[in-house]
Formats: sequence, C-alpha cells, structure tokens
Amino acid sequence: MRRVHSLLGAIIPILYATVAASAGPSSTPTHYRVVHGWPQLPAGEILGQATGVGVDSKQDVWVFHRAGREWSDPMPAGAIDRSTVAEFDGRTGKRLRSWGAKDFVMPHGLTVDHDDNIWLTDVGTHQVFKYSPDGRLLMTLGERRVSGSDRTHFNLPTDVAFLRDGSFYVSDGYQNTRVVKFSADGKYQFEWGKKGGGPGEFDLPHGIALDAAGRVYVADRSNARVQIFTPAGKYVSEWKGPAFGRPYSVAIAATNRAVVVDGGDQPESGPDRSGAAVVNLEGRPLSNFGGFGNQDGQFRLAHDVAVDRDGTVYVVDAWGQRVQKFIRR
Repeated sequence: MRRVHSLLGAIIPILYATVAASAGPSSTPTHYRVVHGWPQLPAGEILGQATGVGVDSKQDVWVFHRAGREWSDPMPAGAIDRSTVAEFDGRTGKRLRSWGAKDFVMPHGLTVDHDDNIWLTDVGTHQVFKYSPDGRLLMTLGERRVSGSDRTHFNLPTDVAFLRDGSFYVSDGYQNTRVVKFSADGKYQFEWGKKGGGPGEFDLPHGIALDAAGRVYVADRSNARVQIFTPAGKYVSEWKGPAFGRPYSVAIAATNRAVVVDGGDQPESGPDRSGAAVVNLEGRPLSNFGGFGNQDGQFRLAHDVAVDRDGTVYVVDAWGQRVQKFIRR
C-alpha cells in the first residue's frame, strides 16, 4: 500500500456535502455542509499536498503543506524552497500570512497549542518543531536527518497533542510505532507502544488528540482503528468498523464529540474510499460526511482534521492539495 503521501474568489453560497446519519434513538446526528470558495489564495497559487491543519484562539486556520513536493522514498535531500505554513481567516478564508520556506523536507502534522504556538512534525528530518505564529522557531526536538528510537530521536514522527499544563504527546510514527510524552519544556517523560495489533500496540500511529479529561486518542492507521488511553498510557478501548474506515486523524470537539477522517486504502487504481465520521466519545457513530472524489465536500485523501470551538470542521486533503471547511446546518 502506498503511504501518503483553493480556491479563488469570495465566499459564495454554501453547498451541501454528503451526510448519512447512523445514530441510535438517543443520539442527535450532526449534519455538515461544505463552504464553497473557502479558502482564498492569491491568483496563480495553489496549496501543495496539505497534510496538517489546526485552529487557533482567534478561530484562524493554519495549514501545513508540501508546496509542490510529493512524498518519496527515500526522502529528498534538501528543504522545500517555498513557504509551507499558511494562516487563513476562519470566516472569510483570506490568507493572512505564510512562512516556512527552506525549513522543512516533508511536512506532516500541525497542532496549535493553548498559547497559539504552532507545532509541526517533519517526517523528512525526523523532528518536531515549536514556532510562534509569526514563524520564529522556539523549540526543536530530535536530531535533523538522524532517525532513532531513544529519548532524543524520532523516526518519521507524525503528530502532536497537548495537555493544559503544556506537556505534550508525540505520535512516532511510521517506524517507531509508539507514543512519547514530554514535559512542557521538552523533557522526555515516558512512552508506550510497539509494533502489533493488540491493545496498546500500533501499526502506524498517524494522528493524536486529547479530550477534556486528558484521555489520549490515537489514529492507529494501518490497524484501521482509533485507540483510547489514559493520560498515563493505559489502554481503555478502541473504535473500529465500517464507520471509521482507515483513520488518519481524530479531532475532539467541544461538544464531547469527535471527528475521525478516513484516508482510504490508496490502491494503485480506483475505486477508493474517503470521508469523515462524527461520533460521541463512547465511539457511537452519529453521522458521516464526505466521500472519495475531487468535487466540493469530497476527498482524494483526507489526511488531517481540526474542529473550532463553534463546531466547524476543517479537513486537509493531501492528494487533493486543499483544505475544506464544513459547517453544521
């Protein structure tokens, strides 16, 4: 299986995406529709493979993309010359700023912390970075272009998630199949996970998120499930089944719901599958939206998802080279 691997104009009327509710009688399904024409990019520009997305306290949306570069094995030698991080006004879709040229080899995950700092994972350099919103480098974890499985190295790390005290978890990742916990100042604390399909084991932990209680949700991509853990890494349960497909990312909403994006199986030729599932925190599917394709509300490869405090959902599509906005109707 292959591994992973804007629209112009003002906002115009909102189009319905696709929704299929599957909730029980005590659940309230949430339906979504896509906002056509969001975001806005300068004339002549498109995003590259868009792999990471997050929302800050101003409800602005941050996107990490590959700016014309495509996934390759082995990884390219040099950094991408163009800007790879973009901030968009969450309401209008206007691009507010961009930065990150000559910094990253193969962009992957993006997370916005409680202080609006931007955390990025680069699978091409085996590193995790903390940046200020204006693009100043504040912290680096890992050794550039040196892979490893010890306390100071990663091997293709994928994503970051934060607790309120500033400590954080890194899903690490394509090779190490573990989750590592760090203090707020970047000191190693503990880790869990190994290669496998049992409880607490991983086969490509690709995305990670936390709920209000500090429980850890890991999109265990190649095992086609989301695993849930206590803050200390003790296995609690898992979500698995047709509603979830092959989870690439999971985001927790303020309404005690989660959105899980299915990146599909990426066969050499179609058909394939892609989409998003809305579930409660017990893992009961409430609704789904999206599907495979390149039209509005569809995805070629749904790679990451973020939810703002109003419940608006943003999904980046790696092969579709775009980010889409979905609002509740």
